[in-house]
Amino acid sequence: MIDLRGKSAHADRAFRWVAVGAAALVLLVLGLIAVVMTDKARPVLAEMGLDFFTSTRWSAPDVLYGALPFIWGTLYTAAIALAIAVPVSLGVALFVTQIAPRWLKKPLVYMIDLVAVVPSVVFGLWGVLVLSQHFGLGRSFLTAGIILAVMITPIITSLAREVIETTPASEKEAALALGATRWEMIGATVLPHSKGGLVGAVMLGLGRALGETIAAALVIGSALGQITTNPFAPGNSMPAVIANEWGEADDMHKSALIALAVTLFIITIVVNLIATSIVQRSMRRSRGKV
Repeated sequence: MIDLRGKSAHADRAFRWVAVGAAALVLLVLGLIAVVMTDKARPVLAEMGLDFFTSTRWSAPDVLYGALPFIWGTLYTAAIALAIAVPVSLGVALFVTQIAPRWLKKPLVYMIDLVAVVPSVVFGLWGVLVLSQHFGLGRSFLTAGIILAVMITPIITSLAREVIETTPASEKEAALALGATRWEMIGATVLPHSKGGLVGAVMLGLGRALGETIAAALVIGSALGQITTNPFAPGNSMPAVIANEWGEADDMHKSALIALAVTLFIITIVVNLIATSIVQRSMRRSRGKV
């Protein structure tokens, strides 16, 4: 007789090692990226020290590289994008999953998925031609934030929709049977059940907003040394500076641009770690362990 148990055990063991190897490969690639990029950024960090992160002057001819305005611009535009995209995304996800009739649900899902795959340069050009000119916003933090919001909305919406649909139907029906309105049912069952996944969806959208290059470069204004909370002022971001200045950079200038990339890499990792912590805490609370 054929020992099916033995074959199954070997297959499980092989699958486990393949999965471990795949995960290790990802970590290895990330580690190599971090090591190589940090090594390339070492000259400017040795020259500038902490002033690279705290100075506001960026002048390649004077070999002065202050990244603070670009760090601020990246975080500020991403915050504007989240402030716009999160309410819209969650509202659309709730409408699609809880309210929309069946004949409308599928077309909406297809349209959302279609918007998610539009190239970023198309959104950037739309921002230049429409938002900057016809709406009078100019090339500014606000224009960049709106464009980033449009880009991350379908991502957050799609993930939020998938998470919300995992809410057990029995819990929703029980809330409605007890006399809750549809909105009360959503607040009592859907949102608490989906909290962790929704946070993950928002953080994934934030990661996209932080790293967007072409669209931001086209509409943000490319102003050097600009730190302001005025959303209508021109500014700059780390990805936009790297894209705009790499082609004409010398060795030290390239080292400064790579240091910006390393800074963005670290910020993205920190954001993901915070998101993971929030999601795990939410899952533990939902299981009654906290």
